[in-house]
Amino acid sequence: MKKKYIVTGGHGFIGSYIVDKLIDENHQVIVLDNNSNGRKPIINSKTKNYNIDVSNLNELNNLVDIFYGSSGIFHCAALIDVQESIDDPIKYEKNNTLGTLNVLEAAAKAKVKRLVYSSSAAVYGDNTKTPIKENCPTNPISPYGLQKYYGERLCSIYSKLYSLETCCLRYFNAFGGRQKISGAYATVIGIFKYQIKNNLPLTIRGDGEQKRDFIHAKELANANYLAMTSKEKFCGEVFNLGSGESLSINKIASFFDSEKKFISAVKEPKESLADITKAKSVLNWSPNINIKKWIEKKI
Repeated sequence: MKKKYIVTGGHGFIGSYIVDKLIDENHQVIVLDNNSNGRKPIINSKTKNYNIDVSNLNELNNLVDIFYGSSGIFHCAALIDVQESIDDPIKYEKNNTLGTLNVLEAAAKAKVKRLVYSSSAAVYGDNTKTPIKENCPTNPISPYGLQKYYGERLCSIYSKLYSLETCCLRYFNAFGGRQKISGAYATVIGIFKYQIKNNLPLTIRGDGEQKRDFIHAKELANANYLAMTSKEKFCGEVFNLGSGESLSINKIASFFDSEKKFISAVKEPKESLADITKAKSVLNWSPNINIKKWIEKKI
């Protein structure tokens, strides 16, 4: 049955994959996005789009009617550069914390059934225990990570206070064809892609043995859809979304046929690895895009 869904931040990297998934499933999609990430918006021609900032309550209130009759909301809109959140925490607090609060409030008023919140593995901070389970201690080390965690707590509170079901998905290291390849918050795979394109050596920080759990954005979109359509009752439930495998930066670099250049290290976790048992069991979600094969085919 065709349903109406709202996607905040639906013109961005992960949000656009969620939009495409919804369109492929023959649903009506409304996108709220202020297109402020400095990139060309990724727009699906079959969506209805509103250029608004969800952290601006007046702008959101002017569109409150669109929330009524919605089956669910995918809340992806956020500023996501960890370092920038340290440099400009007030800007990030306004966008990420107030934006989430405003969307939850609109959802509750319109009696929307469910909201799926895009969270982040940044809530774990420097957690040295791997693989990381959802019940591992949260210890954010940046305003961005703290804001994502606070967003999760807001989701839980709104589920308890109202009839709004909420589900929080903690993304690990996302990659995909729409990722940024230069500038702020470009991922290591995006940076490597840019360097290959411009005949530059691949730059590797430190010794390159830091490990990350890479997950394709299309897999994250599928998990979002499964979380939205699940028959489970959610009250701020959290799920890790990763591949369940960690690879060193050196290993990723080895998938590219290019010169390597080691540069100075930065303070960062030595390893991130998601335990995805819960997502597999409850959401019936299982990732299958192999990063090595994807790089060989796409890059």
